[in-house]
Amino acid sequence: MKSTFYSHALGLLGLSEVAFAVAAAASSSSVKINAGAKLQHVDGFGFSQAFTRAGQFQAADTAIQKQALDLLFSKESGAGFSIIRNWIPSSFDYTIEPNSPGSASAPPQYRWDGWDEGQLWFTKQAVSYGVKTIYADAWSAPGFMKTSGSEATAGYLCGTPGHDCATGDWRQAYADYLVQYVKFYGNEGLHITHLGFLNEPDFRASYSQMQISPNASEAISFIPVLHKTVDTAKLDVSITCCDATGWDKQSSYTDALVAAGMEHDLGVITAHMYSSDATYPLNTSLPTWLSEAGVGTSVGGFVPTWYNTGALNEGLSWASKIAKGFVDAGLSAYLYWEGFEIAQQQSASHLLDTTGTNNTVVLQSGIFHAFSMWSRFVRPGAHRVDTSGGSNLANVTTAAFQNQDKSVVVIFTNTGSADQPTDLVVPDHKAGSSAKAWLTDNTHKVEQTSVGRVRGDSIQVTIPAHSVVTVKFP
Repeated sequence: MKSTFYSHALGLLGLSEVAFAVAAAASSSSVKINAGAKLQHVDGFGFSQAFTRAGQFQAADTAIQKQALDLLFSKESGAGFSIIRNWIPSSFDYTIEPNSPGSASAPPQYRWDGWDEGQLWFTKQAVSYGVKTIYADAWSAPGFMKTSGSEATAGYLCGTPGHDCATGDWRQAYADYLVQYVKFYGNEGLHITHLGFLNEPDFRASYSQMQISPNASEAISFIPVLHKTVDTAKLDVSITCCDATGWDKQSSYTDALVAAGMEHDLGVITAHMYSSDATYPLNTSLPTWLSEAGVGTSVGGFVPTWYNTGALNEGLSWASKIAKGFVDAGLSAYLYWEGFEIAQQQSASHLLDTTGTNNTVVLQSGIFHAFSMWSRFVRPGAHRVDTSGGSNLANVTTAAFQNQDKSVVVIFTNTGSADQPTDLVVPDHKAGSSAKAWLTDNTHKVEQTSVGRVRGDSIQVTIPAHSVVTVKFP
C-alpha cells in the first residue's frame, strides 16, 4: 500500500514512498543496538480462550474460524501469537474429577471427555500453526479438596498450613489431579509446557477460585509436592506461581517464595495487571510473565481504535504497556485475557470480534494491532538486548531484540503528540539496506513501508506521533 504520511519529508527527499520521514541530523539522537549485551529471554506472547470461549470458537462457521486463526497465529499475515493459556476446569460439569472419592487417601475417579470445553480443539489448532508453549492453569482445586467445600467459594487447599479438613490432607491428591490433566493432553499428542495451580488467589470472586495468605504459606507448602509429582511422572513441565491480580501483590508473593527457596521448584513467576501494572522487575532469577491482562467493561468495550483519547481500550495504550513491561519490568512473556469472541458474547477484553451480516467478518481491535507489532517479529527464544542513545526521543520507549535466527528487531513506541526523528545505527554484521520496517498508527495497521535513507552506518527513522514503528534487520 502506498504510504501518504509526512508529505513535507517527501518533498525534501523526492521519494515516492517512505516509511519514516527524514528529519534534520541536528534534531536526531542516535540509537545504537548492543546485540552482545543480552538481557532477558523472551518466551513469547499469548492469550486464552478459557471458560467456554474455545467451545464457541469451535462452533463458529469454518470461514470465521479460519479468518480468526490466521489473524491470531500466522507469522506472515497475523499476530504470530506463540503462547496459549488454558483453564484447568474445576466446576462439576467440566472437571476431570467431578466426585469426591470420600477422603484424600482414597483412589480418585478421573474422567476425560475429549473436549475440555473446546480447549482440546483450540490447542490442536494453535499447535498446527507452530505454537509450542501451552500454559494450563487451575483457577481452583475441586471443591471437595478445599476448606469451603465449593470450587466457586473462597477457601484454601486442605492440608496447607492452618487449613485442616476432616477429609484429610489433599495436597498430594491435588498434585495428582493436575498431573493427570497434563497426561490426558499428552495422550492426545499435546505437550503442556507450563502448569499453574492458582489464579488471582488474593481476590474473592464469584467463580472458580482458591486463596493463599499474604505470606504465600499455602503455595510454599504445596509447590514441592507438585514438583515431586511432576518429576515422578517424568513430565517436562514448568510450574508457575501465582497469577496474582496485580504486579505489586505478586511482588510480595515472590519475595516470600524466594525467601522459602521455591525458585528451585518453580519455572516461571506469573502475575496479572488489574490492580497494578508491570513497571519494575520482580525480585527473582526466574522468568516473569504478565499472564493475564484486559480492559474490563468500564471503558466502553471492544473498539478498533488505535488512538483517540488514550483510553484503556485503545491500541496505543497497550503498545505502551507492552513496551514498559519488557523494558522496565523485564518481562519474558505478555498474555492478553482473550483472543476471539463472536459479537461480544461475554467479555470486553478480547482481541478479535465479528461484524457484518450474520457476523461473517472478523473485526480487529486496536489492541490486537499493538500486540502484532511485537509478537509477529519478536519470536520465542529471542533475547532483549541493550540499547544506548536516544536521549532526545521524547515520549518514546525503545526496545531491541535478537531472535534465534540472528535477526535484530527494534521497536519504537511513541506515545507523544510530536514526531520523533532518530538515526538508528545499523547493528554489527548487518546491512542498512537489508532493514525492513512496519508502522501502526491511526491510518496504518502493521503496514510494511520503505526504510528511511541509509547514511553511513545509520538509517534515518522518524517515529510518527502516537505510533509504533518496528524495524527488522534480517
